[in-house]
Amino acid sequence: MLTLTRLRLAKHWSRAELARRARMAAGDVGKIEVGRLMPYDSQLRKLARALGLATETASRLLDEVERAEASAPASTRHDP
Repeated sequence: MLTLTRLRLAKHWSRAELARRARMAAGDVGKIEVGRLMPYDSQLRKLARALGLATETASRLLDEVERAEASAPASTRHDP
């Protein structure tokens, strides 16, 4: 997920640092960034909060994930 990576790098954070701040597993952050894992909405909200995103920026991040999910193989998606 290019936007997430760009936002993380703008803060000069490693994936582990973002994961720590979002209270998530670093491996999950990495998988989300490269599109191997489509996150739950709750995970996206954690990432947005950790990055200090405004509501409108967080919404764009959600839109990007939804577009990626629509084109991703079913095996990478979380089922509710």
